Amino acid sequence: MTSLIQRSFYTGPVQAVVLDWAGTTVDYGSCGPAAVFVETFREFGISVSLAEARQFMGIAKKDHIRAMCNLETVKDQWLARHNRIPGPVDIDKIYARTEPMMVTALSAHSDLIPGVLEAVAGLRARHIRIGTSTGYTRSMMDVLEPSAKKQGYTPDAVVCSSDVPAGRPCPWMCYVNAINLQVYPMNAMVKIGDTLSDIEEGINAGMWTVGITRTGNEMGLTQNEVNLLSHLERVDRLSTVESRFRIAGAHYIVETVGDILPVIDEISCCLSRGEHPVHH
Repeated sequence: MTSLIQRSFYTGPVQAVVLDWAGTTVDYGSCGPAAVFVETFREFGISVSLAEARQFMGIAKKDHIRAMCNLETVKDQWLARHNRIPGPVDIDKIYARTEPMMVTALSAHSDLIPGVLEAVAGLRARHIRIGTSTGYTRSMMDVLEPSAKKQGYTPDAVVCSSDVPAGRPCPWMCYVNAINLQVYPMNAMVKIGDTLSDIEEGINAGMWTVGITRTGNEMGLTQNEVNLLSHLERVDRLSTVESRFRIAGAHYIVETVGDILPVIDEISCCLSRGEHPVHH
């Protein structure tokens, strides 16, 4: 009779990370895409807030538009303006406008977040491969990737939502990263990102997950805006973001990518003891 019980566990170190882009490694506060969604819907006569645009961040951009069109506030406005709720044809039209606007916005929101290059250097010193996943399409990454390279950031793999059958929270981008990086098992990899869908993606792929609080979409503030917060305001906002990540199932939570190296070392220690990630 064939045994279905796993009798051995991977006990080596972390072999690879899969990093998100906007809000994690570039574009402090993930401001570029959020503003584009607000502006695109405005062009169609629909008023949406930044908060409404941000709540779906991280998933494929067309899925993001579809989710926004399901908001009651959007459906009510669309009904009042067009005598119907938005359907597939409307979603296609909104997305067709979003794509070029997103490409344009990326050129102005591609600065590396402080600490990224140092973290990457630390990962490479540990012989850890660096993959990436994103809700951006390949045409959008054709703008962002060269800009990051000019600033010194060149990951080993770049996988887009348009490269796979479905974006987050499906695990497909993480699996393609594993193939491109030639890394296995999946629990030898760590998913790092600033959105709840990043965490869901990593969990669904069987990876360790790390949530980024201060520089990302959940915080939703530029570096200057964060610096202007009082100590109590900053602590309160960070605590709120941490709570969201914990509910989503993140294994670890840090403020910035610059803080990940001790976490990576701790995960390697966990692996050496035969421990592996589980969703609580």
